[in-house]
Amino acid sequence: MPLVVIQPSYGNPAARRHWRDTLDNVVDFTDTVRAPLLTPSQREQLQGFHPGGSARFWGATGRQDRKMERLSPGDVVLFTGLNHVRGIGEIGALFRNAAFADSMWGADEDNGSWHNVYSLLSFTPVEIPYTEIWDLPGFNAGDNFMGLRILDPEKAATVLDGLGIETQTEARDDDSLQEPVARALRTHTDIVDGEVLRTPSTRYRLEERELIVHRTEAFLVQEYVGFLGVDRPQRLRTPAGITDLHLALQDGSEVVEAKRASSRRFVREALAQLLDYAPHTPQPAIRLSALFPERPADRDLELLHRYGVDCVHRTAPATFERMRAPQETRASMMPLWQQRRHD
Repeated sequence: MPLVVIQPSYGNPAARRHWRDTLDNVVDFTDTVRAPLLTPSQREQLQGFHPGGSARFWGATGRQDRKMERLSPGDVVLFTGLNHVRGIGEIGALFRNAAFADSMWGADEDNGSWHNVYSLLSFTPVEIPYTEIWDLPGFNAGDNFMGLRILDPEKAATVLDGLGIETQTEARDDDSLQEPVARALRTHTDIVDGEVLRTPSTRYRLEERELIVHRTEAFLVQEYVGFLGVDRPQRLRTPAGITDLHLALQDGSEVVEAKRASSRRFVREALAQLLDYAPHTPQPAIRLSALFPERPADRDLELLHRYGVDCVHRTAPATFERMRAPQETRASMMPLWQQRRHD
């Protein structure tokens, strides 16, 4: 699991200049000005992550030395400012080099050089209001995320799941676990556990690529919450993950899982997640709902209803229709939903 860093980066004119110079634009680290400032190992590290010779960069001053020493390639950075997450990136190269940092940003009058330099293996501009993070379990309304902050593992997992951040480093790691298994199956040889668990960074080089941030589900839930007239929507952290929406009902609770599309793949994903979340609700789950941007196909609707799950789909802007599962099916499934787990 990668670490997640909250990095203030847009709240004052100097930070916005840095953003313009090294996030909106890439920096050529092979030119005659900057290349001589790098040590051989730093140059090799940068070339390994960015073989094209350019990258986006950010940095931190000496006050953050100890925090920066905890970070590694593949960790996730939320770049914040003016009450929004404004960009999300994955860390590539990390090193300490005041001369190289000063060539990009100069030195801060009070805190000196931004000498803790890191490149970004991926970077995606976003506009996510702080309120979306405040609504996640474990976060507090009104937290303006002042100062560089490294989230604890539980909060890091909550942010990645809750904001729909899909890191490409993790995707590559998953591929690395599959490759020896597939090879063994093709050749009818034994699968060796040690080979499956081998550190993937020893086998291929990471390359710059796009980090994926799934926002459709968040927008869909926001519109649905407005349709329901709910003032403070809640999400529930369970051992199975973060629910998209958790609603208190008169006799129990409703769990809602939103998907960005209505194809069979997403219907099956929603069904599996709802059944996984349901036993963990603090009040007994009496309704499970899968939320889609449009009506699923009949066979997929039947799949949801077979397990007592309602289908809610968008019919027009800010308008939704609920297609209820048969009451007898829901009643027969409730004991399964409400079977308490001890994780």
